[in-house]
Amino acid sequence: MVIKLSGGKLYDPAHKIDGQVTDLYIVDDKISKTAPANKKIDHSYAIDDCIVMAGAIDMHTHIGGGKVNIARTMMLEDQHAHPDARSGKFRSGNGHIVPSTFSTGYRYAEMGYTACFEPAVLPVNARQAHMEMADTPMIDKGGYVLLGNDDFLLRMIQQGASQTAVNDYVAWLLDATQCIGVKVVNPGGIHAFKYNQRRLDVDEISPSGVTPRKILTVLSKAVHDLGIPHPLHVHASNLGIPGNFESTLSTMTAAEGLPIHLTHIQFHSYGTEGDHKFSSAACQIAEAINNQPNITADVGQIMFGQTITASGDTMMQYFGHEHANPKKWTIMDIECEAGCGVIPFKYRDKSFVNALQWAIGLEIFIQVNDPWRVLLTTDHPNGAPFTSYPHLIKLLMNRSFRNDVLSAIHPEAQQISNLASMEREYSLYEIAIMTRAAPAKILGLTDHGHLGDGAKANITIYRKQDDIEQMFTKPIMVFKNGELVVENGKVTKTVQGITHVVKPEFDRSIEKPLKKYFDDYQTIAFNNFRISSDEMAECIGGEIQIHPCKLN
Repeated sequence: MVIKLSGGKLYDPAHKIDGQVTDLYIVDDKISKTAPANKKIDHSYAIDDCIVMAGAIDMHTHIGGGKVNIARTMMLEDQHAHPDARSGKFRSGNGHIVPSTFSTGYRYAEMGYTACFEPAVLPVNARQAHMEMADTPMIDKGGYVLLGNDDFLLRMIQQGASQTAVNDYVAWLLDATQCIGVKVVNPGGIHAFKYNQRRLDVDEISPSGVTPRKILTVLSKAVHDLGIPHPLHVHASNLGIPGNFESTLSTMTAAEGLPIHLTHIQFHSYGTEGDHKFSSAACQIAEAINNQPNITADVGQIMFGQTITASGDTMMQYFGHEHANPKKWTIMDIECEAGCGVIPFKYRDKSFVNALQWAIGLEIFIQVNDPWRVLLTTDHPNGAPFTSYPHLIKLLMNRSFRNDVLSAIHPEAQQISNLASMEREYSLYEIAIMTRAAPAKILGLTDHGHLGDGAKANITIYRKQDDIEQMFTKPIMVFKNGELVVENGKVTKTVQGITHVVKPEFDRSIEKPLKKYFDDYQTIAFNNFRISSDEMAECIGGEIQIHPCKLN
């Protein structure tokens, strides 16, 4: 099958193409910049005056796993209020804040997204997380396995295990859970919460006898030593606490110059100045990112309205349960591995704190100089549902619109924010970087996020409009692996994505102490814990793509 796309304006930052009018060819499931020899054109589309980008990639979105289902169960009113009726070959669903699996896949595709990554796969729950993601159509998937509070790792560090032994454990766990990266949530803090501790700073010794800094240093080195493309994915200490920007700065140094990715950094950029003892530290955080090339971040922008927070950070979720809206919440510990907290929440533009949080996220976007190192997320659903991305893009690209919204928020938040004086407007090229090229690069997806020869034919085409939000809401065409799956903002064909994984090498001798640990403490047998590639293909229902690890 050969498809020609003629006359479109290409935005392909991976190849430094900024609005160039160029023909593209789709040959089966790959992109070609030239017409294939000795093959006829099966379909041709004239897309003059249209914007062409690679399929978008969301590298941090909670779409699979236990806490997502808890959130759906807790917000039944959301499920009932937002039915997603489909007909014929399409499956119905529901929900706006945390949509059901089918609705999640359809809505991402209808916005031009072709890959999404679940950032908190609990090891003992990995099988269920993969089954849920396999039930989500249209998009490629992948997960980051949770470490940093599990009892086995903390014992290893406390007992002085070698870095090599830790590396073997990390590699074994990635293999066993079929994940693409490693995530740490409030390092050591969730474990400390079990001992009734309510805060843990980066250099404070936890009840495990280990500091968060040590956990971060050991894990960032393990990820680097194993050659895992995606750096350690870090949810830093003291989320949401005034003054936490200092913990965030300390977290950056804990990597000791190695690559590290700080997630939903807006929630970790708060100062203590002013009458309310709550202020923006976006300037300090942005400056630190600008000065340390080993650091990347996604923002976790909040948007005003109802949502639900779903996090592995039980310590901070317990801290915030008093603000639940509506008044219901869930906090739990899971198998000595991690925690889970789910709290409904409504961000209000007339709330001083919420309004300033909104401004802080935008200040970070604008003040980080390099769009390759600051990615567009809302930490779905924690900051806002992913369907708010087009609105966020408009805020970044249109200063006048941004200032209009700013003028309507809490007046004290307006006064202490520097947002009104910030003139920067993102370009389409920069949007393509932060939503396509940069996440593909950071994740090691060499055949995604660009429009070069041999790339996967994941292509999104937008009709150029004055209203940027409307343009990014409804692309006129989306191709997934060479198949036209969305037309005029509606799914027209259902496809299944693949699961992206890494398989770093490790010494199998790590399994001996692990088996004893499982026998002594876990409720699942060691031999039942691991998910094989055959099980992924035959039982869970998903093809996997293994990305190479480059040993450092």
